[in-house]
Amino acid sequence: MSQQSGGQQDCSLIWDVMRYIGRPIHLNILLTKNQQRKANRMTQDKPVSKMSDEEIKEEVKRAYAELATASKGCCTDKSCCDSESSWSPRQNRAKIFGYPVDELPESLTESYAGCGNPVALASLKEGEVVLDLGSGAGLDAFMAAEAVGETGKVIGVDMTPEMIQKAKDNAETIGAKNTEFRLGEIENLPVEDGSVDVIISNCVINLAPDKAKVFQEAFRVLRPGGRLMVSDMVIIKPLPEEVRESIHSYTGCVAGAVPEADYLDLIREAGFEQVKIVEKSGSGYVASAKVEAFKPKP
Repeated sequence: MSQQSGGQQDCSLIWDVMRYIGRPIHLNILLTKNQQRKANRMTQDKPVSKMSDEEIKEEVKRAYAELATASKGCCTDKSCCDSESSWSPRQNRAKIFGYPVDELPESLTESYAGCGNPVALASLKEGEVVLDLGSGAGLDAFMAAEAVGETGKVIGVDMTPEMIQKAKDNAETIGAKNTEFRLGEIENLPVEDGSVDVIISNCVINLAPDKAKVFQEAFRVLRPGGRLMVSDMVIIKPLPEEVRESIHSYTGCVAGAVPEADYLDLIREAGFEQVKIVEKSGSGYVASAKVEAFKPKP
């Protein structure tokens, strides 16, 4: 099999699953067939419900390390991508969500793994401190850094060392001096209490086994009056068992999603107010939702 045909076959795998779940849906980091063969066999065949939180996190790290070190995703040439561009499916998806792909270095968009554009939602102001949960290669962090200006700051937190390194390299490439990237888990943020004005996140919280802890940590690090503005996946129809129990669906931001009402309840239970979905799009089993919430003032 040639390299070209292999790339086309991997793309077909992704789009077949996308059609099954429904669009628009984020499955662009679903492990390809070749990547699946590299995965740990014991975990690969284990149902998600039988996996520990640590096992799930390790598989998520594995998938995102692959994404960070891959070049152009599953595309090897133009025929596998959009007919009108040489962008990869991930870059095309970033374009759909409003990112200026043609104005950004490829290293910023080739690892895009989001389901929305939380920076556009957040209405950031100059001088604000922003925290990006699951910052990946830094795309949202850098967009936020431009919005808050030199007097502001953006902190990105990611648990995948390869993504942190890629984000740091990207920051050096584009000269983003008001950004900082920290290795850590979003369930245990390496951030001081009450130190940030805005929290953003793009299709990451669904990957966390303990989502309640994520929102509790977000509440802890926000200043009073601070806001949470995230894009994430929510379930709108019960998932088939084979999807719900698949670790590959989990790392693809599907099996780890929770119903919309449960997602909003978790945010409220953490202490947030004015919790609402401001925009939602999708069909089939899951949808991309833009959610906002505020930490009460004293």
